[in-house]
Amino acid sequence: MASLTSVVSSGIGARAGRLLLALCACVAVLTTAAPQAQAEPQPRPRAQSQAAYLADRLRTHPVHVTDQLPREVPLSLADDFARVAKRTGVPTYVLVLPGQSAREDGLLAEVHDRLGRDGLYVLIDESEVTEARAHGVRVPAEAAATVVRYELPFDAGPLRAFERFVEVATMAPEDAEKLAAAASEAYGEDGGPADLYIGPADRRNQSFLTGIAVTGVPLSILLLVPYIRRRRRGPPPARGKKKSPAGAPLWRRLLLPTIALLTGAAIAGTAPLVFDQTRSSAAPTPSPQDMSARVERVAAALARDPIYQDPESPQRLSPSQVTRLQARIDRFARSEGGGPVYVTLMPHMPEDETAGDEDRFAAAVHAKLKKDGVYVTADPLSGYIRAFNHGLHVDSYDLLFNVPESIEYGSAKADQAEDHLLGERLDALMTFLDEVPRTEEPRYSGTPLSAPSPAKEHALPPLFATDFWPGLMVGALAALLLLMVVAAMWPVVAKAGRRLGWGPSPDSRDAAPQAPSEAYLRRVARAELRAAAAAVKRTASADDEDANPSAYTRSRNAHDRYEAAKSLAGADTSRLRDPALDPAHLLAIAVLARAARAALDGDSSPRCCAVNPLHGSAVTRQDVRVSPAGKSRRLLPVCEPCRDAAIAAPRELPGRFLTLPCGPDGTARIRYDEASRRLLSPLSKGYGELVTKVKEAAHAG
Repeated sequence: MASLTSVVSSGIGARAGRLLLALCACVAVLTTAAPQAQAEPQPRPRAQSQAAYLADRLRTHPVHVTDQLPREVPLSLADDFARVAKRTGVPTYVLVLPGQSAREDGLLAEVHDRLGRDGLYVLIDESEVTEARAHGVRVPAEAAATVVRYELPFDAGPLRAFERFVEVATMAPEDAEKLAAAASEAYGEDGGPADLYIGPADRRNQSFLTGIAVTGVPLSILLLVPYIRRRRRGPPPARGKKKSPAGAPLWRRLLLPTIALLTGAAIAGTAPLVFDQTRSSAAPTPSPQDMSARVERVAAALARDPIYQDPESPQRLSPSQVTRLQARIDRFARSEGGGPVYVTLMPHMPEDETAGDEDRFAAAVHAKLKKDGVYVTADPLSGYIRAFNHGLHVDSYDLLFNVPESIEYGSAKADQAEDHLLGERLDALMTFLDEVPRTEEPRYSGTPLSAPSPAKEHALPPLFATDFWPGLMVGALAALLLLMVVAAMWPVVAKAGRRLGWGPSPDSRDAAPQAPSEAYLRRVARAELRAAAAAVKRTASADDEDANPSAYTRSRNAHDRYEAAKSLAGADTSRLRDPALDPAHLLAIAVLARAARAALDGDSSPRCCAVNPLHGSAVTRQDVRVSPAGKSRRLLPVCEPCRDAAIAAPRELPGRFLTLPCGPDGTARIRYDEASRRLLSPLSKGYGELVTKVKEAAHAG
């Protein structure tokens, strides 16, 4: 600056000097301010709402099929939905979305408002028509949706459900309302239509049964017919007597083996006609393009922005949260050993291309994007967060196993929040990433197992495979066992059939069927009440509170339970003979009487198994799945077998809940805790709650 001043003073004009000084000052200011401006995060555009995105999609085409359900609803079905939609005769807009993503109240109404077009709006998930609204057109939309809900089985598939919906929607409104009322009434009486498809477990049972029949029936014929014939003819001839030299004709000797052989062949030939199912679902086989569409969409978005919120799902991150997360990602990328972080807010379900596995999804996106980094999957529906390292110098083990549960699964507060507190938890995850140990070499989370093949996923195994071969051996053993039983029971062969089919004694604690009949429950209630009365009488004055408080408590509990059971059965158990006493009351009598006996025997458990009260006392409380449809779970007391089943096969546990006969003919079934105005629903809280409810009902009566 001094040299510049001397130059100015030595001959350059004053005006030119002042101009040169001003230019130098501007350059200095800009040079100083540039790093600060560069450090500030650039403003991001506001995320498009779910309804706005869907309205834009419908503006392009009246049918939008998500790419997130390729295993159940492939993208290639869009043309079929569009073809069916044309039959309505009115403008029809169809959205096929994951069921949980479309649970926002008023989604269809908001989409209609943003689209600004009148017509029939239909929302479909992976299994059925979930909602329908008519805007500006005269269509019985709600009646049609009701018919589909109650008339079709759960596994009919979304396309078939939509076809039936359109059939009803094109009827006169009066006819559609009548059909909806009839379908609803029939559903209540019959308990819903039977499933259209079977699963792999059912096919294995069919194969096993076929194998048993193929060998068991022919061998039983070969073994039992000669045995019974000999027994009916009496003892063999005395020693020394000769049988008639004229033997039986050859055709007669070959008749029985021929009949047995033809019987086995007939069973083997008829079984494929009886068990003719080939698929376990209505879902068509998706194409490779269907299976890769979502990954391609996400990878293309991540190439532009490291944070991707699924526009088909509810938006969980606010613009300010996205801006803060972007700043944290940039800071981690500049840190020592750090690098890019890619965050996807996408739902993960069994129906998607990875069968709901976040590890597979992250690996697929990494392979498509071809950029190393930490891939974070955040589910906007469940709230689960996972992080996978693909090529950075960070410890992959820490990301897989040491992320705090409060970040990965959330807390009770996060479960109750609509956004699952994903913004705060992702911020906490970035803090955890900053502290993850660095490594000298790039690390990877590993290669996940391949997803199930979509072509084989819904294809049932052949009938003569899997458990068919063990069934052959079991059939042979069963035939031999039947022969021994008949031989042992021959003196009472007339009663053998009834005895073999009688089953366990009703008052046995091991007799715990999942679907008992009313007659069975009546026998059990009578036997248990009689046994409890005898046990209570023996210990009526055996306990003293001061001498033995615990024994006194057990005795009081036993008396309370017995008195509650007795009040349900009547003073002289006369109500047990009353046909009007429903199965729920019979079960309550049996459970309370059995609990009274258990208390007197030293069992201090306050609860019984909530899956099947006939199983007896509960050993623990377990978070179990309570509905085959959806993912509803509850913390219930369970016995040891049910606890093991809840851990090993949680999807099958809803089928283990005890059901009671209902309806005029008793053929329909209902969950025990829903029967007779939910009389037995307090059982999950303990015997005391049931005793209280019985006493309150008795006072009210």
